[in-house]
Amino acid sequence: MLEKLRREIDLFVEKHPRSRISQFESEKHLPGGSSRGTSYFDPFPFFVDHGEGHYLHDVDGNRYLDFMINATSLITGHADPLVVKELSAQVRKGVSFSHPTDAQVRLAGLLCERIPSVESVRFVNSGTEATLNAIRVARAFSGKQKIAKFEGGYHGSNEYVSVSVNTPREKLDPGGPKAIPEFPGMSQAILDDVLVLPYNDLKVCQENLLRYRNELSCVIMEPVVSNFGYAPAKLEFLRGIRDLTEELGILLIYDEVQSFRVAPGGAQELFGVVPDLTTLGKVIGGGMPVGAFGGRADVMALYDPTGAGPVIGHAGTFNANPMTMVAGEAVIQQLTPKVYARLGRLGGILRSKLEAIFGEFNVEVQVTGVESLFGIHFTSEEVVDNRSMLRGDTDMKKLLFMGLLNEGVLTQAKAAGSLSTLTTETEVDRLVSATRSVVDRIKG
Repeated sequence: MLEKLRREIDLFVEKHPRSRISQFESEKHLPGGSSRGTSYFDPFPFFVDHGEGHYLHDVDGNRYLDFMINATSLITGHADPLVVKELSAQVRKGVSFSHPTDAQVRLAGLLCERIPSVESVRFVNSGTEATLNAIRVARAFSGKQKIAKFEGGYHGSNEYVSVSVNTPREKLDPGGPKAIPEFPGMSQAILDDVLVLPYNDLKVCQENLLRYRNELSCVIMEPVVSNFGYAPAKLEFLRGIRDLTEELGILLIYDEVQSFRVAPGGAQELFGVVPDLTTLGKVIGGGMPVGAFGGRADVMALYDPTGAGPVIGHAGTFNANPMTMVAGEAVIQQLTPKVYARLGRLGGILRSKLEAIFGEFNVEVQVTGVESLFGIHFTSEEVVDNRSMLRGDTDMKKLLFMGLLNEGVLTQAKAAGSLSTLTTETEVDRLVSATRSVVDRIKG
């Protein structure tokens, strides 16, 4: 296995001499040459020259059919003409101001119309800021300190959610999820305030939520877990958590930074389970930096600056900047029910064809995902939570990722990805064909 990975890496290095130089130069000024964890992979990342439609072009002249699309955010592809048009017009007016613009009203209106839980919304500049503020308002509204999250769940890089996210398998407690820091020096007070739960295990969740009901302000969760290759929660689990949190007076936060792309109103619309608060990012900014959080009007009223002033102060120099707002509006208006239906159909076709390819070669695999999202796990075990995901063969994922790069296809390094509105069966078949070639070399 390692020898085959080495061959794929050598081929990648041979095709990317200029990217190798750029990585060397970048390391002089940036730690490891990077400002973003997901942009680096061994031996070095390729450096992008430009994107167009469904494709990325690197500085070495290589072209990639892009299923990473900037961590699912570019749902209408690179350099979408409508987004480019709106940004070009706005840049001539000014890129940011100290005062509001009508653009934020329009985008906020679109989100409130579409998302079942969102009665009012505030904009920020990242998913991290969105989850931070949603947790903050849940605490202020409830008057309680603790939060609950799920083992393996990623909700950005703020302190309270940087717990039990990417813990190595050998460091997990065999007895069940525990609060484990993501980095050295994390305050013990934070760990004491975070209850970590097992995903898709309603019985254990019920026991813990009942035990800590008087201390818990909120439960934050992804209804489709990005870290698990977009494995959706079981419907009875989502309904059970919703019923429990309502009964116990605990606010439920859905992190839909990535899953919002599965339906006009996000996964909560698709599954018919409505939280109290929702966090957003990615597709709602049209490729520009963005985040948002919204939900029940009585909860969001704590940010209201009118009258006596806000209970929670919330500033941000670039919050709701018009560049992001007009780009987001240009994208959201293109995402009609017909577009979502087509993406969902193509996603189902892709997952079925990938399963068939691995079946041809007798490779044990689980292909997860929902609608336009997909993930690949090299295991015979159904992926339902963090631990079943971690028991898969990670070396095979690395080999598939690197092999696909050499075939001119880009996915996430964890062997996951998403479709865009530009995807047709031609692009689906291109990914399937490239996968067949890589698996053939692996089994060779």
